[in-house]
Amino acid sequence: MAGVVHFEIPTADKERANTFYQSAFGWTLVPMQGMDYTSAITTPSDDQTGMPSAPGAINGALFPRTDSLTSPIITIDVDDVDAALKQIETAGGQVAQPKAAVPGMGWFAYFKDTEGNIMGLWQTDSSAAI
Repeated sequence: MAGVVHFEIPTADKERANTFYQSAFGWTLVPMQGMDYTSAITTPSDDQTGMPSAPGAINGALFPRTDSLTSPIITIDVDDVDAALKQIETAGGQVAQPKAAVPGMGWFAYFKDTEGNIMGLWQTDSSAAI
């Protein structure tokens, strides 16, 4: 079974959004170097892996809103993004953004489900050092 592992929140004003989520919920917001993407640490995490230490908890990120990515996105962990996209299309969904790499971490893609929701896929690069 593929689990939910991440969320993303689109923003129009990164600083305003960061201030809001930090003030409202106490999240730790960390800009990712070389990317217009801010990690949102919402729960205690393992120092070595960065993975949440509480069962069922997930961390996320804030990113610039675009014309096609306008609402929060839930990301699902899969073994193979390409295979998952094919399965999604067979089930009636559509590819919203093709597979792309996050160097040293893994691959992601976005899809549209049969209800018009944009969702994310994540495949960890098992060869990447943690």
